[in-house]
Order: sequence, then C-alpha cells, then structure tokens
Amino acid sequence: MIKSISGLRGEIGGAAGNGLTPLDIVKFTSAYATFIRRCNPAAKHIVVGRDARLSGEMVRQVVCGTLMGMGFDVTDIGLASTPTTELAVTWLKADGGLILTASHNPRHWNALKLLNEKGEFLSAADGNQVLAIAESEDFEYATVDDLGHYTRDDSMNSRHIQSVLDLDLVDVEAIRKAGFSVAIDCVNSVGGLILPELLEKLGVRSVRKLYCEPTGDFQHNPEPLEKNLSDIMGLMKQGGQDVAFVVDPDVDRLAFIDETGCMYGEEYTLVTVADYVLRHTPGNTVSNLSSTRALADVTRSYGCEYNAAAVGEVNVTTRMKETGAVIGGEGNGGVIYPELHYGRDALVGIALFLSHLAHTGLKVSELRRTYPEYFIAKNRIDLKPGTDVDAILQKVKGIYSDQKVNDIDGVKIDFPDKWVHLRKSNTEPIIRVYSEAHSMAEADEIGQAVMKVIEEMI
Repeated sequence: MIKSISGLRGEIGGAAGNGLTPLDIVKFTSAYATFIRRCNPAAKHIVVGRDARLSGEMVRQVVCGTLMGMGFDVTDIGLASTPTTELAVTWLKADGGLILTASHNPRHWNALKLLNEKGEFLSAADGNQVLAIAESEDFEYATVDDLGHYTRDDSMNSRHIQSVLDLDLVDVEAIRKAGFSVAIDCVNSVGGLILPELLEKLGVRSVRKLYCEPTGDFQHNPEPLEKNLSDIMGLMKQGGQDVAFVVDPDVDRLAFIDETGCMYGEEYTLVTVADYVLRHTPGNTVSNLSSTRALADVTRSYGCEYNAAAVGEVNVTTRMKETGAVIGGEGNGGVIYPELHYGRDALVGIALFLSHLAHTGLKVSELRRTYPEYFIAKNRIDLKPGTDVDAILQKVKGIYSDQKVNDIDGVKIDFPDKWVHLRKSNTEPIIRVYSEAHSMAEADEIGQAVMKVIEEMI
C-alpha cells in the first residue's frame, strides 16, 4: 500500500495497513470527508466514479457507505473515466469527488484519488492534511438523523461526450468528411463504454474494437506502452484502419498507433494536439520536466512561450494557471485542455487529434514526421538506504553549472541539443535518470555519462 498526497493506492487484500483492505478504505475515506468538511463546514455532497477493475464494486460500496456515515450525500456516477468524474464534480456543484481507480496499475491494484470542489486533484499541502487526519484517526461519524443520502446518476458519460463535441476547435464536420476508420484498445475498462460513443458522435466512419468489454479483467498490462500493445499493433498492420487509439483503465492517458502498425510515441500525443491548438489559438504551453523538448520547439515556432513544471498533474495544472497556458499536459499521453477543464482527458485528445488530422489531409505516419525527432532513455541509480540524495543532486548542480539547470523537481540539466533529468524516488532508495536527445544512442550516452559522475561521487 502506498499513501501519498494524491490518495491511497494498494494491492487488494492482505492485512489491514499492508494492503488495500476495507478497513483502510474506510479510514482514508473518513479522513478525506473530514478534510472536505473542515475546508467548508457546509459541505454536504461528494461525487464517486470508478473504473471497471475487478475490485471496483467492493471499493465503491465501502466508499459510498463511509461517506454516508460521515453525513455526506453521495452521487454515484457508476463506471466513469477520471476526466468524467472531475467534470461531474463541477456540473453537480459538489464539494469534492473520489475516483476509484489505480490508473495503469495491474488488475489486483485499486486506489482512491481525491478531488476538490473544482474537480481537480488536491494540492500537496491539502493531501498532507488528509494523510495527517488518517494517521490520527481524527474523524467523527454522523448520528442516525444526519446520515447522508445515496443517488445514482448514469448521465455523466453522455454529458462528457457532448461537452467535447461543443468545443470550438473540435471540427465534427471535417472529421465526418474525412471518413476515418479507427481501431481502439480500451483494456477491458471504462474506455470501452465511452470511446465508441464519442467516435460515433464525432462522425468516424467505422470503429474496430479490441478489449472493450468493461470486465476489469485486463487482457494485457494496462499501461499504454509499446511493449504491452502487440495485439492492437498487429491489428493495425493488417491494414484498413487510419489510426488506433489506446487508453489506460481510467482514460486519462492516450496513445496513438499509425496506419502501418507503428507506435506514434506517447510523448507526441501532447505535442500533436498542442500544434493544432496553437495553430488556431496561440498561447503558452506547459509540460513536466521529464517530457519531450518537442513541445517547446513547436510552441516557439508559433512565437509563444513554453514553461516546465515539476512532475505530477497538479504541478502541471498549477503552472498552466500561473502562465495562462492554452494547452498543457504530460509526456505520458496526458492532454490538459483548460477550455474544458484542468485535467488529463483522452476524449479531448482524441477529438482534437482527429480534427487536426482531418484538416491536414495527411496520414498519421506522415503527420508524425512533421515534428522534431527526439528519443528518451530511462535509467536508474540504485543507492544504499540512508544515502543523502539531496546532497548528491546539489553537487551535480555545481558540476554542470555551465549549463542551464532547473531544480524545481530534482535536477534537470539542459544541454544545447539534449537534456538529463535526475529525480529521487519517494518510495525507493534510487535516483531516476531520464535523458533525451535526437537518437536513442545519444540519449543513453548522455544519461550514462551523468550517471558515471554520480557513481564516482558516491
């Protein structure tokens, strides 16, 4: 089990305190409800949505019952994506929301993700308050006359789709005229419910579905990376489809596969959507420090400003608000388009991408070649427990002081044509080393060079 500012995540079962058990779910839900009420003593209403994983129904019942026991009215929106639940909080004028999803983690995991009254993830400070309340068990339940009420509302998926269709930059007529044939892999979760309806409403000519039954019994590792997507890539290699869309179980990450069956590259999901947005509404962009430099290149080609944020969605959205960014997100395929809401949203990404593709008249593989080519290598340095990672990173800053260095999240060294980002893990004695260059060999070479400096230092 992992307790963090973003919520509670763990493997289902085991002893209380070691796995995600009903007792742990009650404790953490009670702490969250207490936090919401302390922020607003009049708070009364929480939205709950979940992905389709096997433990979802058990977790849903425990969470909803606990919230009612804390005196909160609950609107259960059923099987719903993370962005759908975020939007539902604002649409229903609720005081917060709980998303029951372990995102890209395997089938035996589940989690509680915490939202504020804006349908956005809690800040670090707020998340720490929830952790402190849970640790102290400083909560009080309602009397029988003050118990909350339960309501089921299954309309939010359709409302989410309509809100995407209503966006000015979503060109349904252009998509319909293009006559796209699309394949989707929804890893047997909620994407299988909402993506087919979205694509039909967008005017896509045909949809080939793979793993769209929301059973929660994932047919492959649910993280949308190339090594996990051989089935949908094989389907695309058979021909007849213009593009494939792949989402994770809670539909906030989005990956593309081109018409030849090759990965488009998850880093380029945001880059491509940003290109389309900037072409029509120039403005600032934001991504996290570990995302590709291609977004900065595209942003500057429009005479606009790119800004980097610390890793983590709440950090990206905070920086987007500070800089008035028109588009932002993370290099893992997360698109945040504030015209609709401040949350990663695969539905928005799909609609904007298809609009862009229709306007260009290019094939997906041809569109990909219009962007700067970068490759990211991912490595790690294993440390002895107790190693002072902060002191190491401080010394690295001094060694590379002749380069552009950003230390808002670890240390990122920006060389003229490449970069290396060093971050300490919050759960393991390791330093994560991400590096990017114009070839994988160059990316790995510069990453290894910085790793060698650190290892010699240790």
